[in-house]
Amino acid sequence: GAVQQTFANKTVLITGGSRGQGAAEARLFAQAGARVVIGDVLDAEGGELARSIAQAGGQAEYRHLDVTSERDWRDIVAFAMQTFGSLHVLVNNAGISLRGVDLAGTARADWERVLAVNLTGPFLGIQACAPHIRASGGGSIVNIGSTAGINGHFAAAYSASKWGLRGLTKAAAMEYATWNIRVNAVHPSIVETPMVAGAANFVEAMEAMTPMGRGASLADVANAVLFLASEEASFLTGLDLPVDGGFTELGTYAQVRRRATGQGQALR
Repeated sequence: GAVQQTFANKTVLITGGSRGQGAAEARLFAQAGARVVIGDVLDAEGGELARSIAQAGGQAEYRHLDVTSERDWRDIVAFAMQTFGSLHVLVNNAGISLRGVDLAGTARADWERVLAVNLTGPFLGIQACAPHIRASGGGSIVNIGSTAGINGHFAAAYSASKWGLRGLTKAAAMEYATWNIRVNAVHPSIVETPMVAGAANFVEAMEAMTPMGRGASLADVANAVLFLASEEASFLTGLDLPVDGGFTELGTYAQVRRRATGQGQALR
């Protein structure tokens, strides 16, 4: 169904917006009337996405953005202000994973790359965008975390970056409340995106541990982001919102219950 034009005259900047979760968010915000600035390092895909949004009647522009680069952040924020004259929402969606490597086998360079993209990137983004969001009358920052930042998790670099993002979210929420900027985090469990391609066993295990029995769809995550960025969430800040079918709060005891009551096999 058609999304109401709840973001008319609002400018939204989405990092990692060329594909997957970020692209779904870009499309949904555009449908809701937002002027969307897509930032990513995947230039061909990002440019194509912006064109397809425009063809569908939305407003979108693509700009190259390496979230670890302060120069790129200055450039994309200046571009957003020059093009649309305002900035209301930042979605820190860009992220990378480091799968199949245990802590002992993690190279320092890989550790630092994951932290640079997943944690330093959002830090630089908040620094670059907050003054412009304030000048535009206030707004919202949504950080895309992970259930790996809520539960104990086996991927050391990835998990550490997502736990760190929660701390950054709360510190920013506290600091920018007086600027009328709300800062919240969305924590998906498993989402069918290129990030989990080739990890069928992991996806299956996650789904088995999820009370609702499936991973998140792109729409599940995008709708949560849209809500937190909207005026409907005007009194919510510093929040961790798991979008995970009950995995975080219920997953462990759901398995205990299944085993204890003989309701089918728990995870083997």
